[in-house]
Amino acid sequence: MNALFVIAAAVLLLGPLIAIHEFGHYFVARKLGVKVLVYSIGFGPTLLKWTSKKSGIQYQLSALPLGGYVKMLDEREGNVAEEDLPYAFNRQHPWKRIAIVAAGPLINLAFAVVLFWALFLPAQEQLNTRVGKVLLNTPAATVQMHSGDKITAIDGTPVSTWEKLSYAVVDRVGETGHIAVTAQREDEVKTFQLPIQQFLKDQSQSPLEALGFTPYRPQIPAVITKLSEGGAAVRQGMKEGDRIVSIDGAAMKDWFDVVQVVQASPEKLLKIEVMRGQQLVHLDVMPQGKRDNMGNVTGVLGVQSDPGKVTIPAEYKQTIQYTPAEAFTMALDKTGQLSSMILGSIVKMVRGLIGLDNLSGPITIAKVAGQSAEMGWQTFISFMALMSVSLGILNLLPIPMLDGGHLIYYFIELIRGKPVSEQIQLVGLKIGMVLLGSMMLLALFNDFMRL
Repeated sequence: MNALFVIAAAVLLLGPLIAIHEFGHYFVARKLGVKVLVYSIGFGPTLLKWTSKKSGIQYQLSALPLGGYVKMLDEREGNVAEEDLPYAFNRQHPWKRIAIVAAGPLINLAFAVVLFWALFLPAQEQLNTRVGKVLLNTPAATVQMHSGDKITAIDGTPVSTWEKLSYAVVDRVGETGHIAVTAQREDEVKTFQLPIQQFLKDQSQSPLEALGFTPYRPQIPAVITKLSEGGAAVRQGMKEGDRIVSIDGAAMKDWFDVVQVVQASPEKLLKIEVMRGQQLVHLDVMPQGKRDNMGNVTGVLGVQSDPGKVTIPAEYKQTIQYTPAEAFTMALDKTGQLSSMILGSIVKMVRGLIGLDNLSGPITIAKVAGQSAEMGWQTFISFMALMSVSLGILNLLPIPMLDGGHLIYYFIELIRGKPVSEQIQLVGLKIGMVLLGSMMLLALFNDFMRL
């Protein structure tokens, strides 16, 4: 994945989200009779601009697609002709200003609903929530969950897909206590209390692996069919056709066992036994460390295995088909779940339950955009919907400079009957600049550390 592809994917992702956010402000402002002067997508040097002869509005596209703005007529930003005063933003009733400011974040949330709705419409064949494997020495193993248990609820919330299950589990990030997992075992319903301790605080594991159970995965023989040039495996004597028998004395039943051990062992010398023809060969191999988008380092050997034709047993499969109305309800529900999860994560970050190293900036977003684009249009659209929810929720935070900060001022004005003083707004602006500047610097620092 080259840099040009990543940049193109990031522009394709962020451009529409920024455009639709600013369109929300623009559309409601014009509908409520406020004069709009400039509608801009992006910051920095202007690449393209034109002025409408009918409305006099200047539309422009700028070089940095990390934001945008809608400039409205306002006495606080310059002289306003006498005849234009009724159309100035600052002369509007607080409810009108609230509607204009709130329109940007709300249209982002509405856009996410539309994207999710489109994704829910096609029929989908997917794995059901039957446990494929219980990992040793994990909370699930401790409470004696079994392979074949079909999970039906998390903390009392019904779950019918692995995605819903994952969202329900992630909602407990940073917490200590127990997660209640309800499962069907043959004709019996069981509820397991899985112990958690500062759950996923460092996010070095996936949520399900941290609990100790995974979906069904087909058995793929632990046979190497391809070696990467320059990889650790080639340099340290592994060959195509080798069947990995054990690693550090632990038997490798299939390819997923190998992947799990190797990924957990970056820069660690492993004693690997392979069957080469009829001969058992002992090798000392050290996986290279590879950093992912969140900065987590995993081990990589530079080997692949061809799974061949994979058949999934019927008891692990389900086909989901929603009507348009059901798909819309699902889209609303998912947008609400994500909004709650994002707000909860922010609160937990402030409380120290989640590390600040989880904050991501434009570099990480661009990398994930590129990877999701490579994985197909559905993955890319899903990531775009997630980013649209994030943009909507983050802009509603009560921080001066953000839409949420302005909304606080206008609601105070409604209650007091007069605007918040210019002096207080100026202090708020300075606080907002410090907060947002600090968050952006921290996010960029995290991005560079992940590189």
